[in-house]
Amino acid sequence: MESARHILTNFESALENLRKDVLMMSSFFQRSLENARKGLFERDEDWCNTVIVDDEEIDTLEIQVDTEGMDIMLRYHPFASDLRNVILAMKTSVNIERAADQSVGIARRARKLCALQAIPDTARIQPMYQHAMAMFADAMKAYTDGDPTLSETLKPRDKELDEMNREFAESITTLMPTHPDSIRGMLELIFIARCLERIGDLAKNIAEDTIYAVSVKDIRHTNPAVPR
Repeated sequence: MESARHILTNFESALENLRKDVLMMSSFFQRSLENARKGLFERDEDWCNTVIVDDEEIDTLEIQVDTEGMDIMLRYHPFASDLRNVILAMKTSVNIERAADQSVGIARRARKLCALQAIPDTARIQPMYQHAMAMFADAMKAYTDGDPTLSETLKPRDKELDEMNREFAESITTLMPTHPDSIRGMLELIFIARCLERIGDLAKNIAEDTIYAVSVKDIRHTNPAVPR
């Protein structure tokens, strides 16, 4: 009995360390996303460069989470909800790393924009930025709390972000013929908006994985209506 209790304690400690590393990844990513935002809207190359350099921290943590997760599964052979929680942590780390790559993409394009004439329409991407940041923060809160109710709000919000991206791209494309000198910069803005849309997708993925881990309910291919 004492041996079983010891094994259980070790497993719980290992799982807690795994979750802490995932949350550290999330913290680093959200910092990078904010720094990329500063680089874009403040036209500051230093913030952009910080995002690019800091990405290595997130990559290293993803490898660490993957190694820890595999070690837990091989050592403790978890099953049912315990196994789902280990897999959830590993899948969440992958989504965070991919989101961080999108932050780097934003930073690289923002750095290019710094070398061009300022485009007033840059400010129009701010709502998309706020929407994507809020989605990711809520996805990670749902992950931390094991909250399927909060998780279920992410899918319709992702649809909203998709629509914002579509409308932004269409509006910028319409402006291009009358602003030929700004076309290069406008293209960079369209790609930045696409990066934000992708971050929303990844936040939605985390939410869907959380729902499955908590309730064994797969909502990946359902299509809830976008709230009005």
